Amino acid sequence: MASQESQQQTNPVFKDYLPGSSGLPEQDNPVEPISLWKQTSHAHNLPPGLEYLNQLDRIIIHQQVELLEAILGTETCSKYEIKNHLGQRVYFAVEENGCFDRNLCSPIRSFTIRIADNSGREVITVNRPLRCNSCWFPCFLQELEVQSPPGTIAGYVVQNWDPFLPKFTIQNESKEDVLKIIGPYATCGCFEDVEFEVKVLNEMSTIGKISKYWSGFVNNVFTNTANFGIQVPVDLDVKIKAVMIGACFLIDLMFFENSLDGL
Repeated sequence: MASQESQQQTNPVFKDYLPGSSGLPEQDNPVEPISLWKQTSHAHNLPPGLEYLNQLDRIIIHQQVELLEAILGTETCSKYEIKNHLGQRVYFAVEENGCFDRNLCSPIRSFTIRIADNSGREVITVNRPLRCNSCWFPCFLQELEVQSPPGTIAGYVVQNWDPFLPKFTIQNESKEDVLKIIGPYATCGCFEDVEFEVKVLNEMSTIGKISKYWSGFVNNVFTNTANFGIQVPVDLDVKIKAVMIGACFLIDLMFFENSLDGL
């Protein structure tokens, strides 16, 4: 009788490991990391003008050739066409800044890029202050702000200090880290595409990439024009997609602004 009662009693050492207990060991309860990058808003709650962007998993950014820049070698305000994978224009982007910034501070210049849809309505604003991009100045590295609609923060692109690799963090409007962008050791891209991988925060898996396409020897030497491709999951939050477009502009200015960098 006593032995039966002892079997019915639970040893306190094991009570936290029984079914229904809240104290199970962590290894027995693997927890999926929260994916802050996934779309959570319904279509009717999307920022105005980004409804079509919500459907895309591939974005092409084509910088327009400036004749004056090609002939005289002077830096002009950049203009871009943003297209879907079929080559159809979805948005048009124009850089705004002063002549002094463009020609004296070219790769690190401050700018505002205004992105409009095909009706001319501004849907995204990208702001980049004048900052350093050298690993010798880790406290004043690049930071870019993306607004959508203009006046409402959509997210940020923040450069991370690293002595060897180009690294960036994509943040949401609350400055929470969402994704990482990691580039190659060498961004010269001699006769080939240059790819910056888009990774989850622990950098263990790749979910997309930003590619700088090789445009040919003549185009890369005599002009600063560039073609980029962005590949991301189709269910990536549409605001983060807008931030990825801003990240593409930042990568272009930091690594491919000088014509010989594209070789």
